[in-house]
Amino acid sequence: MQTQQNQNSNQIANQQTGQLPKVKGPEMNDRDFINDGLSACKYLTDSLNIAVREASHDQLHNDMLQILNETHQSCRELYTLMFQNGWYKLEAEDQQKLDQAYKQFSNYSTQFPYS
Repeated sequence: MQTQQNQNSNQIANQQTGQLPKVKGPEMNDRDFINDGLSACKYLTDSLNIAVREASHDQLHNDMLQILNETHQSCRELYTLMFQNGWYKLEAEDQQKLDQAYKQFSNYSTQFPYS
Protein backbone atom coordinates (compact mmCIF):
# COMPACT_ATOMS: atom_id res chain seq x y z
CA MET A 1 0.00 0.00 0.00
CA GLN A 2 1.25 3.44 -0.78
CA THR A 3 0.79 6.49 1.37
CA GLN A 4 -1.58 8.96 -0.21
CA GLN A 5 -2.05 12.63 0.49
CA ASN A 6 -5.54 13.97 -0.02
CA GLN A 7 -5.11 17.43 -1.52
CA ASN A 8 -8.46 18.70 -0.24
CA SER A 9 -8.12 17.84 3.44
CA ASN A 10 -4.32 17.89 3.59
CA GLN A 11 -4.30 14.41 5.18
CA ILE A 12 -1.52 11.87 4.89
CA ALA A 13 -2.92 8.36 5.22
CA ASN A 14 -3.03 4.88 3.77
CA GLN A 15 -6.26 3.40 2.52
CA GLN A 16 -8.03 1.33 5.14
CA THR A 17 -7.50 -2.37 4.74
CA GLY A 18 -11.22 -3.13 4.74
CA GLN A 19 -10.94 -5.36 7.81
CA LEU A 20 -13.28 -3.20 9.88
CA PRO A 21 -17.04 -3.70 9.93
CA LYS A 22 -19.10 -1.12 8.06
CA VAL A 23 -21.26 -0.53 11.15
CA LYS A 24 -19.42 -0.34 14.46
CA GLY A 25 -20.97 -2.34 17.28
CA PRO A 26 -20.07 -2.35 20.98
CA GLU A 27 -17.46 -5.11 20.59
CA MET A 28 -13.80 -4.19 20.16
CA ASN A 29 -12.19 -4.87 16.79
CA ASP A 30 -8.51 -5.00 15.81
CA ARG A 31 -8.29 -1.23 15.40
CA ASP A 32 -9.81 -0.67 18.85
CA PHE A 33 -7.36 -3.06 20.52
CA ILE A 34 -4.33 -1.54 18.80
CA ASN A 35 -5.54 2.01 19.47
CA ASP A 36 -6.03 1.12 23.14
CA GLY A 37 -2.49 -0.27 23.26
CA LEU A 38 -1.09 2.85 21.62
CA SER A 39 -2.92 5.07 24.12
CA ALA A 40 -1.52 3.00 27.00
CA CYS A 41 1.99 3.23 25.51
CA LYS A 42 1.73 7.01 25.25
CA TYR A 43 0.64 7.25 28.88
CA LEU A 44 3.46 4.93 29.99
CA THR A 45 6.16 6.85 28.11
CA ASP A 46 4.95 10.13 29.61
CA SER A 47 5.02 8.68 33.13
CA LEU A 48 8.30 6.82 32.67
CA ASN A 49 9.97 9.93 31.32
CA ILE A 50 9.27 11.70 34.61
CA ALA A 51 10.41 8.69 36.62
CA VAL A 52 13.68 8.40 34.67
CA ARG A 53 14.39 12.09 35.00
CA GLU A 54 13.82 12.01 38.77
CA ALA A 55 15.49 8.68 39.61
CA SER A 56 18.15 9.31 42.25
CA HIS A 57 19.90 5.93 42.06
CA ASP A 58 22.11 5.28 39.02
CA GLN A 59 21.11 1.65 38.47
CA LEU A 60 17.42 2.46 38.90
CA HIS A 61 17.85 5.30 36.40
CA ASN A 62 19.53 2.98 33.88
CA ASP A 63 16.92 0.23 34.28
CA MET A 64 14.02 2.65 33.92
CA LEU A 65 15.69 4.31 30.93
CA GLN A 66 15.89 0.92 29.21
CA ILE A 67 12.20 0.30 29.97
CA LEU A 68 11.39 3.78 28.61
CA ASN A 69 13.27 3.06 25.38
CA GLU A 70 11.54 -0.30 24.96
CA THR A 71 8.17 1.34 25.59
CA HIS A 72 8.91 4.01 22.96
CA GLN A 73 9.78 1.23 20.52
CA SER A 74 6.47 -0.52 21.27
CA CYS A 75 4.63 2.76 20.67
CA ARG A 76 6.37 3.15 17.35
CA GLU A 77 5.44 -0.38 16.28
CA LEU A 78 1.78 0.14 17.22
CA TYR A 79 1.71 3.52 15.43
CA THR A 80 3.27 1.97 12.31
CA LEU A 81 0.74 -0.86 12.34
CA MET A 82 -2.16 1.59 12.65
CA PHE A 83 -0.75 3.85 9.91
CA GLN A 84 -0.15 0.92 7.54
CA ASN A 85 -3.75 -0.21 7.99
CA GLY A 86 -5.11 3.28 7.34
CA TRP A 87 -6.30 3.68 10.94
CA TYR A 88 -4.04 6.63 11.79
CA LYS A 89 -4.11 9.80 9.73
CA LEU A 90 -1.72 12.75 9.82
CA GLU A 91 -2.29 16.34 8.80
CA ALA A 92 0.28 17.74 6.38
CA GLU A 93 1.52 21.17 7.35
CA ASP A 94 1.70 24.08 4.95
CA GLN A 95 5.24 24.57 3.60
CA GLN A 96 5.15 28.28 4.45
CA LYS A 97 4.51 27.49 8.13
CA LEU A 98 7.35 24.97 8.13
CA ASP A 99 9.72 27.51 6.60
CA GLN A 100 8.68 30.13 9.16
CA ALA A 101 9.24 27.77 12.10
CA TYR A 102 12.62 26.71 10.70
CA LYS A 103 13.71 30.33 10.35
CA GLN A 104 12.51 31.19 13.85
CA PHE A 105 14.34 28.31 15.54
CA SER A 106 17.49 28.61 13.44
CA ASN A 107 17.82 32.18 14.64
CA TYR A 108 17.87 30.86 18.21
CA SER A 109 21.13 29.02 17.45
CA THR A 110 22.98 32.34 17.58
CA GLN A 111 22.20 32.43 21.32
CA PHE A 112 23.94 29.10 22.04
CA PRO A 113 27.25 29.38 23.93
CA TYR A 114 28.88 27.05 21.40
CA SER A 115 29.02 27.06 17.63
